[in-house]
Amino acid sequence: MSAVWQYFSVKSEKDSVAQCNTCHAQVSRGGTEPGKFNTSNLIAHLKQHHKTLHEDFRKTTELRKQSSSNLKQPTLPETLAKRDKFPRDSKKALTLTEKICQFIVLDDQPLSVVSNIGFKRLIEHLEPRYVMPSRHYIVDKTIPQMYKQVKECIAMHLDKASAVSFTTDIWSSENCPLSLLSLTAHWIDADFTLQRAVLHAREFRGSHTANAITNAMEEMLRDWKVDKKKVHVVLRDNAANMRKGLDQLGVPSLGCFAHSLQLVVRDGLLSQRAVSDALANGRKIVGHFKHSPKAYSSLEDLQIELNVTPKRLQQDVQTRWNSTKYMIDSLIHQKRPLQAYSSEENNSLPAILTANQWALLEKTSKVLAPFEELTGTVSATSATTADVIPSVHVLVRFLSKASEDEQGVQTMKATLLDAVHRRFRDVESEPLYAVATLLDPRYKDKYFTNVETLRHAKAALKAAVLKVEEELKTTPPSDETVSKPVKKTPRMEGASSTLGSIFDEILDESITATTPSEHITQGAIFEMKSYLCEAPIERKNNPLHYWRANQVRLPTLAATAAKFLCAPCTSVESERLFSTASIIVEEHRSRLTAQHAEMLIFLKKNLPIMLGLQKVELEE
Repeated sequence: MSAVWQYFSVKSEKDSVAQCNTCHAQVSRGGTEPGKFNTSNLIAHLKQHHKTLHEDFRKTTELRKQSSSNLKQPTLPETLAKRDKFPRDSKKALTLTEKICQFIVLDDQPLSVVSNIGFKRLIEHLEPRYVMPSRHYIVDKTIPQMYKQVKECIAMHLDKASAVSFTTDIWSSENCPLSLLSLTAHWIDADFTLQRAVLHAREFRGSHTANAITNAMEEMLRDWKVDKKKVHVVLRDNAANMRKGLDQLGVPSLGCFAHSLQLVVRDGLLSQRAVSDALANGRKIVGHFKHSPKAYSSLEDLQIELNVTPKRLQQDVQTRWNSTKYMIDSLIHQKRPLQAYSSEENNSLPAILTANQWALLEKTSKVLAPFEELTGTVSATSATTADVIPSVHVLVRFLSKASEDEQGVQTMKATLLDAVHRRFRDVESEPLYAVATLLDPRYKDKYFTNVETLRHAKAALKAAVLKVEEELKTTPPSDETVSKPVKKTPRMEGASSTLGSIFDEILDESITATTPSEHITQGAIFEMKSYLCEAPIERKNNPLHYWRANQVRLPTLAATAAKFLCAPCTSVESERLFSTASIIVEEHRSRLTAQHAEMLIFLKKNLPIMLGLQKVELEE
């Protein structure tokens, strides 16, 4: 349609005249029949009576002509080329194949997804020229190529780290005869950002002896060209074979702090017969509803009737003590519906909780609350070995305090306290824990229990910073680079924290060891003295942010902190890795070879690092 019609209008397509929208004049359309109509008179009217509008019309017409000239009619060869499939080695095809492989890895999709008709139809609709590769092509070519690229990326980052800590564990699949030995690296980069990467989830055949573990770990470190001198510490479980294997390897190792807490709680729960009986009855009740949909449906109706938030009862797992806490809490939450259920004539439970047992469970939950809080804290990705000594000190303080509402659970509480003393009696004497605690600006020297252990800790810190100073060849900081000490700010703790007030209480009454005065001439010692004289920062703050901000002022101490604070205090990262492994090596992937399983696990954990989808850093 001509652009002139934006200036004229007609009542009907058969009208022989058009009305000007500006002056309302009637202008002939050039004939008396629709077949003879034209726009010449309309254009002439604009040119004679509305010159500005005619100029706009002329420009609009020229733009339309230019636009239509750009729409070149494709030739026949060009049209046919658009129907041809991409060569498999073309840039477009390789990019699409790579994206599909990333989709499989990141979203835990089965490798057979490339053969699924729905997925193939989707890709064909999005790009008809792309030929979907086979499952074998993905497994044998694309995944190994991606594995190589990601491995080179991780190796480049790992090579820049001054010190690396590791977590390791052994996992066996339930779906196929496959055992894996993991190795996860943790380090702090130049920007004081905590990084981690899975290096291996290697098949571990045969008996899990100490010698076998030593040989496997040796091979994995050699594969990544990691010198043993660069290994700060390896976090492992408390099994004798793992401990001995790492000792034979010649690298420092520590047991999992969370696993030791698990053993402490287990000792406490088994120590008091009344509590054990109440827990046994609770397990029977939960099991009854787990195995009877009809019973659960009746309980759910009672929950709605009594205006209680419908929640499922949770069964505990023997290897996870906090699952016992969650089971107790779920029972307490459903106390009224459970009592109403058991009082109905047609309902029966395999066990009944008495009023005394209900009271015991409520008190047990309160006693276990700090253990749950600490387990969550030390299992976080931001937790380090610096958290162990303060956690133990706070836990001892909590269990030592008498409470009016602990009637009936005194034996359990006393046993828990004894177990903490027994299992963690040497924690302050371990230099890896002690030095890390001193280098954490939230704790420093405030959570040691006596002057003697603190003196040894400071001696170990002094030796560590002098060693780093020798390596870095640093000099004492000049006056221009010395920033103001961090001011002490009011401490704040979340309302949900059970132990926050105890942390503050210990901090306020902490001991300060007296050391002989000395003429300080060494830069590293000057940094250490200056740092320890400053007040700790708030516990909610990020210790790595402190060292990032103060690495110019305290260069040697900051480099030492990067070494000691890269170590986690648990081997939870290995457990998280094997949660991923259980998803990858699942029933529909039971035919995966060990090599392909390792590649998929490696890519699942590390591909986000290369793609920039993940940045491991402590939360502010």
